[in-house]
Order: sequence, then structure tokens, then C-alpha cells
Amino acid sequence: MRAKVTSLDLMGLWRPLVAFLLFCGLVTPPAWSQEAELPVLFDARERLVRPDVSGVLRLRFLTTTDFPPFNFTDQSGKLSGFHIDLARALCEELGLQTRCQIQALPYAQLAEALEAKQGEAVMAGVAVTPELRERFNFTRPYLLLPARFLMRSDEVLTRQDAEGLFGRKVGVVKETAHAAMLESFFPNIERVAFEDRDAAMKALKEKEISAVFADALQLSFWMMSPQAAGCCRFLDGPLLSERHLGEGMTIMLGGQDGALTAALESALGALSKDGRLEEIYLRYFPAGLF
Repeated sequence: MRAKVTSLDLMGLWRPLVAFLLFCGLVTPPAWSQEAELPVLFDARERLVRPDVSGVLRLRFLTTTDFPPFNFTDQSGKLSGFHIDLARALCEELGLQTRCQIQALPYAQLAEALEAKQGEAVMAGVAVTPELRERFNFTRPYLLLPARFLMRSDEVLTRQDAEGLFGRKVGVVKETAHAAMLESFFPNIERVAFEDRDAAMKALKEKEISAVFADALQLSFWMMSPQAAGCCRFLDGPLLSERHLGEGMTIMLGGQDGALTAALESALGALSKDGRLEEIYLRYFPAGLF
């Protein structure tokens, strides 16, 4: 199961769009970094114990090639993305640059490969579940992907927050985490269920609905794409819910690798505290995600 950071199909619906925008330069990191902010998930005052990892012979990160902008193959055939840059930064922080490897596998093979010790860590958006916690260790989240409202820019509201949508039609993909979240958080909003994201975005552009509620990352790329033609903007801020959206992005490690888990968690904390994590984030994520 892919991480429950979105209820839509990251593998199929928006992968071509993200890859197209990244490769063609239609969305550029400088434009994103003007407004983007990364929530702090590690307290700067907290002292995280870092076990000695000098005896680690090899630190192999397992990932995939089909989860942009987290991990994908660029135009030159090179493995790229947020997770790739983050893995290298973690290796550098731990002093393991020369022993650091990154290998891409089909998503369905990651858990078995980790158990077979074909790698030490998985960074591929794996959802944290009770069943997986019985088999593996997980670090704290290093990134949360919120839900947001996307509305037409010409829509006039009495207030610029979710309450401004009360009594108006808001699209959501049916039978998804975001549909359940919208119903739970905002029962006064009139929900319109769609079969898929494309249908919801088409209805938004054609003014059949006032807004769409979905994963902020997908909405960001769509909003900045030629397909949107500048029609829309975010309303209000990000919304997070562990119940509906899961724990966020974590690193999964073997169940016997408690020391390495703690070391990677401390390295994530160090990257967060000195700004390196945010610097990597700004390379790949659109403005306004948070």
C-alpha cells in the first residue's frame, strides 16, 4: 500500500503530469520557493541519540522509479527525486557517503526485499500499518502531505476560509480518504462525488462546482499546469488528519535494525534543524503546499 498521503491514484493519474512539468521546466524550483514552507516536524531543542554507525558496511536505500516527484527516472535515465536527494543527504550526515547505495525495485517487491536483507531502508511512500509495524521499524515522519481546497479564482466568497464554502458545491473523488475527511471536517459543505480526479477538475473549470477538496500536492501541480490555464487558486490553509491521511512519509527499516532506525531519525532531525531538509523540499514541491 502506498502511503495514505492521498486518496487519489498517485501511480496513474498525476504521474505523467508531474513528470512532464518537471522535465519540460514548466514548473521550476525558483517559482516554488517564493512561498513554499515546510512544517517543522523535529523540535530544535530535542536531543536525539545517535548510535554509532561506523560499523555499517553498507547503507542501501530501496525505492521505486514511478512516484514523482519523490522518485523517478529523469531524461538522462538517472534516478532522481526528493527521496533520492534525501537519501544522499542522510548518508552524508551519517558519514556514510562511500557506503551509500540507492536501488530501485518494483513497489510490490520492496517489503520482501527488505526482509531478505537486499537493502537496509525503504524510502518509497509506504503506508505505516499495524501489520507492517509487526515486521519493520519506521522513523518519525519527515514529510506530511495535507489536503486543501482548490477553487476558481473568479469565485466570490463572503470569507476566505472553508466556511466561505458552506452551502456551495465542493467536488471530491468518491470513496476516498479525502471524501471521508471532507464529510467529517465540514458537514455543512455540499459534497459532489466524482468517479475520478479528471472529472472533478473538469467540473471545476466548467463552473459546475465551486471548489475541489483533494491532496494538496496533486492540486498544486494541476493548478500550475497548462491544463488549468490559471483558472484556480488555493483557499485557506492545509488540513492534516492522521486518521484519514495516515502518518506521513517515513523510512521503513528491518525489524532488527533499531540502532540504524535511531541513527536515521537523528540524521533527519539534523537535516531539519539546519535547513537542509527544507532545501531539498523546495527543489521538488510547488508553492503553497502548506
